[in-house]
Amino acid sequence: MDSLRGRVGVVTGGASGIGRALAEAFAREGARVVVADLDEAGMAEVVGPIRSRGGEALAVRTDVTDLASVQALAGRAFDAFGRVHVLCNNAGVALWGGLETATHRDWQWVLGVNLWGVIHGLEAFLPRMIAQKEPGHIVNTASMAGLVATRGLGIYNASKYAVVGLSETLAKDLKPYAIGVSVLCPMGVSTRIRASERNRPAHLRNDRPSQAEPVELMGRSLAPETVAEMVLQAIFRNALYVITHDEGLEPLRRRFERMEQAIRQRKP
Repeated sequence: MDSLRGRVGVVTGGASGIGRALAEAFAREGARVVVADLDEAGMAEVVGPIRSRGGEALAVRTDVTDLASVQALAGRAFDAFGRVHVLCNNAGVALWGGLETATHRDWQWVLGVNLWGVIHGLEAFLPRMIAQKEPGHIVNTASMAGLVATRGLGIYNASKYAVVGLSETLAKDLKPYAIGVSVLCPMGVSTRIRASERNRPAHLRNDRPSQAEPVELMGRSLAPETVAEMVLQAIFRNALYVITHDEGLEPLRRRFERMEQAIRQRKP
């Protein structure tokens, strides 16, 4: 797609951070926007200004860990606008601490949002997007932590590595349908992800709060609006990878050099 004018975009995790910036960017490009999140007040702060500028925006409270909730989101979106052209599976949470101390509830919570949230989005939207036989695009939010592992981020790494692999395969699978795929792999962005615990369900909270300190990421901290513009351009170019930071190049190079070395050093 070379334009979003007249198109429809859906953004999960759209009440703040990168999701909010994506919704606002899509609206500025002339798209009708569906904002999904658990934060109803935050969603109102997103859709209100869009509507005041003459745009069309819908807020739908959605729990991406629940397939029925995401299916209801898809129903609302298609009922309201008849089509969905861009789906951003963006909702995400972060958790710090070594894997040796991870609890089953930690795994359930992070994978439920970061991985199953993406899967539920595909299950709910993709069949309808294919059936409408129009150009489309799917953006899955992963992380540089889905390309390079970091100590103390094991569960988060696992969820984001899965999203990267899923997206790479999805791009191949959807070529016949004129639906592009991008996987967003940011490093530091000025969002509220460090406050992810605010949305952790009571039944998945640990009996004892974690004492782990948040991992300090290398590189700059970008504004969400800067990242949203990168995503917008990736949609227009049908680019698979959206890697936001130049600082990521060296860790990526070292990772693949180690892989090459492992092959070359094998004994006959």
